[in-house]
Amino acid sequence: MVQGQNKGRQNKMGIYTKGGDKGKTSLFDDKRVTKDDIRVESYGTIDELGSFLGLAKNYAIDDEVKERVFNIQNKLFTVATNLATEDPNKVKYKIKEDDILELEGIIDIYMGRLNDPTGFIVPGSNLASAYLHVARTVCRRAERRIVSLSGIAQVDPLVIKYVNRLSDVIYALARFSEEEQKSVKYE
Repeated sequence: MVQGQNKGRQNKMGIYTKGGDKGKTSLFDDKRVTKDDIRVESYGTIDELGSFLGLAKNYAIDDEVKERVFNIQNKLFTVATNLATEDPNKVKYKIKEDDILELEGIIDIYMGRLNDPTGFIVPGSNLASAYLHVARTVCRRAERRIVSLSGIAQVDPLVIKYVNRLSDVIYALARFSEEEQKSVKYE
């Protein structure tokens, strides 16, 4: 037997547990839920957001934007942990009001650097801005999923507030990253 084949069968890496083969998964506090549970959909969309931000970061020219995106990606793990844990007493790291104030500061900085930040633009004059705009729309979807979750389960209000503010941050970073601000022309 080839060594790599043996390794996969013994599951030494722990990547697959086979526990989800019947459509269920475990939350961080070990509660089993279906994979299409709104809670799973919520933190899964946050995971998708982090991945798109990683993609955008690799095309960003501005080092400051790269660093901000990296920090946001890191904070998204805190958001996901909160969403993936049904029992709020078992959440080790939480979103704080200071996290939201930090986002507001980023919005102010980048919107302040734009000549005319009003009105709709056609997104994507370069790869960085295009991927940031995709991340913004994924963030808005995550927010909708989290609000749906909050209608049936307890969700930390600061998580909802953070994700709402985050979409504005991503918008500001995307607008700042545009090579051209091409206004929408309604015809």
